[in-house]
Formats: sequence, C-alpha cells, structure tokens
Amino acid sequence: MLKDLLESGKCFKLVCGAGNQDSVEVEKLTALYAKAGCRFFDLNASKEVINAAKRGLEYAGVNDAYLCVSVGIKGDPHVNKAVIDYEKCISCGQCDEICPQKAIVYHKVKKNRCIGCGRCLKVCPKGAISYISEAKELSEILPPLIKMGIDCVEFHADGKDHNEIIQNWEYIKSNFKGIVSICTSRGHLSDTELVEFLKKITSDIEPYRTIVQADGFPMSGGQDDFKTTLQAVATAEIVQNANLPVYIMLSGGTNSKTAELAKMCGINFNGIAIGSYARKIVSKYVSREDFLTNEKVFNEALELARKLVLSVLEP
Repeated sequence: MLKDLLESGKCFKLVCGAGNQDSVEVEKLTALYAKAGCRFFDLNASKEVINAAKRGLEYAGVNDAYLCVSVGIKGDPHVNKAVIDYEKCISCGQCDEICPQKAIVYHKVKKNRCIGCGRCLKVCPKGAISYISEAKELSEILPPLIKMGIDCVEFHADGKDHNEIIQNWEYIKSNFKGIVSICTSRGHLSDTELVEFLKKITSDIEPYRTIVQADGFPMSGGQDDFKTTLQAVATAEIVQNANLPVYIMLSGGTNSKTAELAKMCGINFNGIAIGSYARKIVSKYVSREDFLTNEKVFNEALELARKLVLSVLEP
C-alpha cells in the first residue's frame, strides 16, 4: 500500500510535471525511474498520460508502483501555459534556450510540454511572453481518472483565491477515498498563515490520509547544490513543527542534496518529490527516439537515475 511506502520514510516520487502532457516522454521517464527504484509517480491529470505511465511500468516489469495525478486552480503556475505575442517577439531565441522542457522550439510553444515554470517569461527582453491558465473543473477531470485506479490526488494550492482552494479541496477529499496530497508553498503566506491553513484543511480528515508536499520554491530544481534545496527543507521544517497527523514530502528545488540536508536539519520526512532535476540529468537520453530500444543508451541513463533515487532511499 502507498501508506506503507510513505511510512517507511524511503519514498522517492518522480514528478513528470503537472502540466506535462507529452505521453511519449512520460512513458520513457516512468520506465527509467521505475527500473531505478522509484515507486511513486506524479502525473498530469489525463487518461493519455496515465496510460503512458502504465506502459512505462510494464516495460520496467514493475507492478508495485503508485500513480498520483496533480490538479490545480486558476493562478497556480503548474496549470499555466506560455503564450508568445509575435508582434513583440524579435526571435532572439532566449526562450528556446532556457526552457527546461524544450517546450519552445523556433519561437513556437509546444503546449503539451510546457509546465508553466516561468523561465521564458523572465528572460524575454521584449515582454512578448505571457501565461494562460488551463485549470479545469475537478468534477470534469477527476471521475474518469478515479475509475482508472489512481492511487493519489495532489492538489496544488498556490492560487490566491482562498475560497476556491477550500472548495476544490473539499471536492477532492469527498470524492476520492485514497491518499490525498496538498502541495503548498510560502509564496502567498507567512509561516504562521501556512500552518493555520494546513490545520484548517486537515482538521476533518482521517489522520495520515494527507500528504503535505512542502514546496520550497516550485519548479526550481535545476541545480544540484544545498542552496537550491534549502527552501524545500525550510518549508518542511515549518510543517514538521506544526505536529500535524500528515505525511511530509519535500519538493520544489529538490535534488540529490535534499535528503542529506534534511537529515542534517532533523527533518523526519516521509518522502522527497524530485521533478526538474530528475528530468534534467537524463534529458539527453530520454529525448532520443530509440531510448526504449537502445540498451546502451537506456543503461547509461539508468546509472544516473539510480544514483539520484539512492540519494533519497539511502542518504
């Protein structure tokens, strides 16, 4: 059971990207990291992506893994997609170069790959890039996915509309009976407000049915150093000190240093979710068309993936 994995304190969750609708990439990533020892996968909330992950698990010969779908509300970056204003665009190529998902190619956005990280917006010299939210009604997207046998639903609560956050959280925990996850950061909240928020949403749910994914700095894990992962550890400490009956998972800027730093700081985490960094270190292999058929290529990537997974399982 997923509870057993979380209670072991040795849970590595691969984040394929809440906005990542590239089913081909998801299949490859799932196959690779399942082989490397990962047993928990965070996915875009769509049938195509879930089926792709299942194919990846089948390729890896793994039948004891758990699938989580991520959903968000308007204002949450995880459900945003980049849009380019071509009247302002000067074709400088900076957005192409900085995109970690290779979602912008020749100044064209591949929406199925865009994860809303915001890097392209920050480097655009002409302000030609903006974002649109593709948040959907949970009553529309969740029921068919629940029927597919998902193991967890994660709700990204980084929007500013508090009432909408509470309303959607109530819908999830009432309509899905498995483990639920709330992903939140200190972006719009003080430390005290974050604790009060978590106390409120967990006050009427069974103990240890909730994962609090302490998102230090969302989608920022491109580097592998202690500074990059510091905020994830600091956010997890705030949650730990609140003494709530929840599982704690670190995310946002996570990398191979996260478990080590968390241990040094006395954080008793249940798991670590790694996305940007986990995808980055194997991207040159996964992008190859022959990735799942070229044993040499796959095994080179597998060596990197295993090292990262072990940094969490055996820090």
